[in-house]
Amino acid sequence: MTKPALRNRIRRDAGKRWWDDVVVEVGTTRIDMAVVSDGEAITGIHFRGLADDFIGDEWVRDRAPVRDAIEQLGDYGAGDLKEFDLALRPEGTEFQMKVWDALTSIPYGTTTSYGAIARDIGHPGSGRAVGAAVGSNPIAIVIPCHRVIGSNGALTGFGGGLDNKVALLRREGITAF
Repeated sequence: MTKPALRNRIRRDAGKRWWDDVVVEVGTTRIDMAVVSDGEAITGIHFRGLADDFIGDEWVRDRAPVRDAIEQLGDYGAGDLKEFDLALRPEGTEFQMKVWDALTSIPYGTTTSYGAIARDIGHPGSGRAVGAAVGSNPIAIVIPCHRVIGSNGALTGFGGGLDNKVALLRREGITAF
């Protein structure tokens, strides 16, 4: 699996942004999202119910800069895409970036736990901090936070709603939770 590269791994000025809405249809589930770009990379993919907190008044609604992401999300939802090929530029702390980078290593069709990620990034025992970082993932689905479940195999909270998490996991063939 080719892991997406996270560009410019430091927090920077928000600058100009372009965005548009997308509906990701996963089976019978409709997931309304907003995709955001800085013109060079995707900086956000937000569940539409939460997107209003992220979309700035000065941002431009324009499909062209986010077209590739919208098409790939559609292909993923249809089951025709397992690996995204997008330039990504999430903005966060050094710890968040480590966690989000680890998320990009979780293969399609598999899950992991917060504790396993904490161990993988060299911070054993920081499962709760990892959970907070996973919960603040700014690029949903492409940075696959939906693939993180509790260490006991139970579904845990999900910013996009547990119904959407279940739909995404089932799309990837994961049904044991």
